[in-house]
Amino acid sequence: MVCIMPPAKPDWSAIDTILLDMDGTILDLAYDNWFWQEHIPEQVARARGVELPTIRDALQAQFDAAFGSLNWYCLDHWTRTLELDIATHKQASRHRVRPLDGALAAIEQARARGHAVWLVTNAHPLTLQIKLEQTGIAALFDALVSSHELDAPKEHAVFWERLQARLPHDPKRSLFVDDSLRVREAARRAGYPHVWAIARPDSRHPARPVDDGPAADRLADVLAG
Repeated sequence: MVCIMPPAKPDWSAIDTILLDMDGTILDLAYDNWFWQEHIPEQVARARGVELPTIRDALQAQFDAAFGSLNWYCLDHWTRTLELDIATHKQASRHRVRPLDGALAAIEQARARGHAVWLVTNAHPLTLQIKLEQTGIAALFDALVSSHELDAPKEHAVFWERLQARLPHDPKRSLFVDDSLRVREAARRAGYPHVWAIARPDSRHPARPVDDGPAADRLADVLAG
C-alpha cells in the first residue's frame, strides 16, 4: 500500500485565484465561538429569567436544527427566533474581532505575487460589514462575496454554481481555504481540487485533526511563497 502525503504547500504554478473563507481562516473564530456559545446564551437566559444550563440546551437544539443552512448564519433569523437584537450585540462586541496571526500579511504577499484574492464567506451581510469596518480587511480583496447574496450557503452545490456565474473563474486553477469540513467537501464536489483546511481556527484551542486533505494551522502557512 502506498501512502500519499499531502503537499507541504500549494503548487502556485497551478493557481490563478485564491478564494478565502473569513471566520476561522482570516479572522479568529474565538470571537464567534464566544458570541454564540457564551454571550448569547447569557443574554437569552437573562431576558427570559431562565437558568443558563436550560437555555444552553434549548439553544443548542435550535442551532443544530439550522446547521448547514443559510439560517445558521442569518442574523435576521436568530433575531426573530431568539427575540433578541443580535445585530446590536454584534456591534457592541465588535472590539473582540481580531485577525488570526499572520493572516493579513500573508494575503498581501499573495497579492504581491500576482494572485487574485477573493473573500468568500457565509457571514450575514451585516456581520460582514461590522467585521470589515473593525478590521479594515476589505482592501485586501479583489472581490467579496457573502453567501446571502447568492441565496445559498457554501455547503450547497448551488452556491458554487452561482459564484461561477457572478465571478467567472477556473475552479481547477483556484485555491480554496476554509476551516469547515462540510464546506471543503462541497467545494471539492463542485470541482475545486486545490482545497486546504485551517486546523486551528480558534486561537484559544489547539489545532484540530484534519484528514480530508492538506491542512495548516494558519493561513500564513498555506499562503507562504
